[in-house]
Amino acid sequence: MAIIKSIEVIEVRMHGEKVGRIAMTPQHLCAFEYDPHFLATGFSISPYYLPLRSGVFMAKRTPFNGGFGVFDDSLPDGWGRLILDRYLKEKGVDSFKISILQRLALIGSRGRGALEYLPDLSSATEEEILDFDKIAADTYRILTSDDPHSSVKTLYQYGGSSGGVRPKIFITIDGREWLIKFKATMDREDIGITEYQYSVLAKECGIRMAKTKLFQDKYFGVERFDRVDGQKIHTISAAGLLNANYREPSLDYSDLLKVTLNLTKNMEEVYDLFRIMLFNVAIRNRDDHAKNFSFQLIDGQWRLSPAYDLLPSEGFNGFHTTTINNTGDPTTKDIITVAEQLSLDKQRVDRMMGIISSKTAYNW
Repeated sequence: MAIIKSIEVIEVRMHGEKVGRIAMTPQHLCAFEYDPHFLATGFSISPYYLPLRSGVFMAKRTPFNGGFGVFDDSLPDGWGRLILDRYLKEKGVDSFKISILQRLALIGSRGRGALEYLPDLSSATEEEILDFDKIAADTYRILTSDDPHSSVKTLYQYGGSSGGVRPKIFITIDGREWLIKFKATMDREDIGITEYQYSVLAKECGIRMAKTKLFQDKYFGVERFDRVDGQKIHTISAAGLLNANYREPSLDYSDLLKVTLNLTKNMEEVYDLFRIMLFNVAIRNRDDHAKNFSFQLIDGQWRLSPAYDLLPSEGFNGFHTTTINNTGDPTTKDIITVAEQLSLDKQRVDRMMGIISSKTAYNW
């Protein structure tokens, strides 16, 4: 396979334009440099860690194993990492010997957001309706065994760039791009229905989400918000933006709200995130880690992305992974304290809490 060959440099592109290049140091750390033309015409792809200036940026060892957060967002984790490594194993490749640069090349032009990587070793897919029941059965076999009869190649082609624990695929249907989720081993049988119901509930509470749909009455699907009218939208998670470890508590909502204001310069975006925080508390979604919040650059302006992954989850040892007023088991007093820290309008906060309470039956 071509991926066995050593890759010395990755070229980063966006919308057909060269952004910069990544190389590895002898210490196995990524080094990044913006392209001179992009320096003159572009923007910072990661404002806090890769500001738009000349020179070579060096990544830290943690939390992304020597990589930069904005590029780590392109790499699969959870299910996507599992299926990629299983695919490599079938091809006789030791996944432990694959470098970050080789993994980025495997993502190529098929990653989340707008960043693309050359050389592009990604696998192309065609627009089609897949047999979701067969995919569900194959994902179960992947999760529970080394069954050689499962369709690893298909799962890799359609889901090898995905993140999160639950199996999922990216698919184009009637010209629209969707993410479809499937049951993990520990999930309830009706997990797809549950997530769809909570997506409807979130919208009723005023939370901005992408279009959601229940396929075949059981598979949850959400339209990709990093693809709009065929255009790729530059997207970065809070983890990637802040160099935050998403596998453990690393953020507090008060800090995330302040970052939202600093980045977007728009208080409405802050209120949007505060509403998501309230909803997560009300439905007991405690798996609110740093990769479950993202920002997008749209028409030159940073915005909070549509909300996603909103359903009851246990989180980190039963506590919120993103703390509220530095506690993983917050009270209403903690929520009010965070609102006061951001100087949010009390009447508006009370209205938000009232709406969410009426929809979720949660008592503040």
